[in-house]
Amino acid sequence: MKAYWIARINVDDKNAYAEYAKRAGPAVAKFKGKFLVRGGKFLELEGKNPYARNVVIEFPSFDIAKEFYKSKEYQEAKSFRDGKADFNGIVIEGFSTE
Repeated sequence: MKAYWIARINVDDKNAYAEYAKRAGPAVAKFKGKFLVRGGKFLELEGKNPYARNVVIEFPSFDIAKEFYKSKEYQEAKSFRDGKADFNGIVIEGFSTE
């Protein structure tokens, strides 16, 4: 069953975040992830969203999404983002409609 990695971000250092994004992309691809949302226009329908940027990545499974996060490649990319952006991330398992 597919899983979705959902991140909400406020970027404090655009150069550091650009380096993170450059390195995170190949790590996503290695784990067969597919970007569904990467920034873009959004509308708050209810509540207050304190984040300016949203990212959604689809992975083949929940376990693969967890492996991606723990991977050497992603952790290296993440080191460029740490302390340079306010980041909230979760992985959520999809469901079958069958």
